[in-house]
Amino acid sequence: MAKRSGVLELAVLGLLQESPMHGYELRKRLHAVLGPFRALSYGSLYPALRDLVTRGYITETPTEGAPLGGKRARIVYQLTADGKERLADLLGEAGPAAWEDENFGVHFALFAQTDSEVRLRILEGRRSRLEERLDTLRATHASRRERLDAYTLELQRHGLEGVEREVRWLNELIADERLAGRPTPGSTTPGPTDAPQGQPRRDVPSAAEIKE
Repeated sequence: MAKRSGVLELAVLGLLQESPMHGYELRKRLHAVLGPFRALSYGSLYPALRDLVTRGYITETPTEGAPLGGKRARIVYQLTADGKERLADLLGEAGPAAWEDENFGVHFALFAQTDSEVRLRILEGRRSRLEERLDTLRATHASRRERLDAYTLELQRHGLEGVEREVRWLNELIADERLAGRPTPGSTTPGPTDAPQGQPRRDVPSAAEIKE
């Protein structure tokens, strides 16, 4: 629960950095932009908003004009100066927590607000984590293949292909990030290597090879 609360804090602050918005609009934005929060409920969002208000990271302001039908006025949430500093700290985190399945999606959704070096570290960390997962999945499959039925084998192959596909996608993103950071002709600053590292290992079979 604490881990999910931390991810929600990053997501809310990141979206409010773009523009102030009321709770309903914020919830819709979380659903539309941040995949891990598609099942987000008001029960988890509004306590998080109250906590951020208490900590001084956001402010809440009722909208002007009397609401119709006796309904409560909508509250508009806006980032404070302290909230912007807190967001900068969270966006600067590039350690293992940022590579996890749920956390990575939120960090990636806010990459436009993230420093290029941090983006690259997160992408490389995520790729490393998935390559470790691939090795484990392939080794598990090889050791249990004879004991599994055809449907279970197919499900495992499907999972392997999904991870391999994400690793290829990450390789492309990392190459693009490095290319964007390459110095212009005549610059004396050494640039990063051209060849992306961490290509999928070939000492163990791929999902396609397993199917054969």
